[in-house]
Amino acid sequence: MLITKKPKNIGITNGKFHPCPSSPNCVSTQSIDEKHKMDPINFEGSLEEARSKIINIIKSLKRSKIIVETEKYLHIEFRTAVWRFVDDVEFYFDETEKEIHFRSAARLGYSDMGVNKKRMENITISFMNS
Repeated sequence: MLITKKPKNIGITNGKFHPCPSSPNCVSTQSIDEKHKMDPINFEGSLEEARSKIINIIKSLKRSKIIVETEKYLHIEFRTAVWRFVDDVEFYFDETEKEIHFRSAARLGYSDMGVNKKRMENITISFMNS
């Protein structure tokens, strides 16, 4: 099994994620460049309801593990089926703007073949449909 240390660029500071690296294996709602940028997930209702929906979606996905869980922040590790590579997914819940920001990045390598973007598109769709 492949073991990698948690990267230093995980976490939130003043409501902001670390920027994506120049490699194409990262997406973020807070990215300033178009190749890494995705839209945040809008929510209605309470922060608790939105957070609960995201947690339920995460728990329904294979090879996911919640690493950090606070009121406004989540860090999840996803492992690939074959090589057990780790992708780090973070969520930040902005109660004022009613938005869920996220960052999803491969821990190793350069290209992820679009896996992180596709995962976040699927989580967004699941959230909107639940």
